[in-house]
Amino acid sequence: MRSLLLALVAVSFMLPACAQNRKSPHETVSSDNVSVTYGRPAKKGRDIFGALVPYGKVWRAGADEATEITFKKDGSLGGQPVKAGTYTLFVIPNEKEWTIILNSQLKQWGAYEYEKHKDKDVLKVNAPVGKTSAPVENFTIRIDGGKLIMEWDSTQASVPVS
Repeated sequence: MRSLLLALVAVSFMLPACAQNRKSPHETVSSDNVSVTYGRPAKKGRDIFGALVPYGKVWRAGADEATEITFKKDGSLGGQPVKAGTYTLFVIPNEKEWTIILNSQLKQWGAYEYEKHKDKDVLKVNAPVGKTSAPVENFTIRIDGGKLIMEWDSTQASVPVS
């Protein structure tokens, strides 16, 4: 009986993982205080912003499950204070600036249920958009020089982070 119970518990933990298969490579980038875990979709010859990723709509900032950002101690994003903890990171891309959103509801798959959890937003800041010097094949997030930088195709958005 105990073996059956252990098997059922093991299967119950495995089913959610099997139900949502990752299709893109994943990466975690870190600085002294901040780490970001995200999926890295590929361009694959597609038009990205304004097409595959529509302007004006909430996007998971990556692939598969929504991107998560962790502040090991109290910090800031875009000059706004952020309490230590882990948040889901969404963006609303537009041609000239992106809105960066931190949401306290973790373990979201994509941005499909963002509307249901938008009351858990803890921060919204704007990030200017520029062009990359060369096309970026895989969506990339990096932390460099006190900035959180997101790049894909020929688009780059950055915001101060500490």
